[in-house]
Parts: sequence; structure tokens; C-alpha cells
Amino acid sequence: MSEVCPKCGLPKELCVCEAIAKEEQQIIISVVKRKFGKQITLIEGIDTKSIALKELAKNLKSKLACGGTIKEGNIELQGNHAQKVKNCLTELGFAPETIKIQIKN
Repeated sequence: MSEVCPKCGLPKELCVCEAIAKEEQQIIISVVKRKFGKQITLIEGIDTKSIALKELAKNLKSKLACGGTIKEGNIELQGNHAQKVKNCLTELGFAPETIKIQIKN
């Protein structure tokens, strides 16, 4: 017998919790300058309880061919990839209306 999701009550194969969570996120993408003028793309606002942040970061790093890390529940990618990240997140199922791009100094 297959396992049942405790949130939605459906079998794990049919679970829609992650899809619903992707639509409810309020994601902020910002480009921040660090030491020596290096830029990083910072992705904030993703709920770590409902979405696998490690898998998402790995997927983004491979699609954008850059390095990155997860710090304090945020994803940091090396370089200025703001628009590309938004496109990748919409391809992965996040709602484009909930993704905002900011430029910080």
C-alpha cells in the first residue's frame, strides 16, 4: 500500500501540496554587489517547509551554469541572473505574478 500525504490526504504519487505551494510563494529576486564589485543574484521568500530548497538551488545552478549556495533560507547565485532566474522559476511551475525583481546597491 502506498503512503498517504498528511497535508492533502492523497497518495504520495498524486500529492499536489508542492504545486499549490509554488503558486502561493512571494519571491523576490535581487542583484546585490559584494566584495570587489562581484554581483550575486539573491532569491528570497521561498517557503523552506513546502519546497525542497536544495533541489531548487541545484536545478537553477545547472540551468544557469553558475555557482551558488543556500544561506539562511535564501538562494545565492554567482553573477547577475535576475531575468534568467525568473524565466527558470516560471518553467518550474512558480506563478510569474508572484515573482518580483529588485536591484539593490
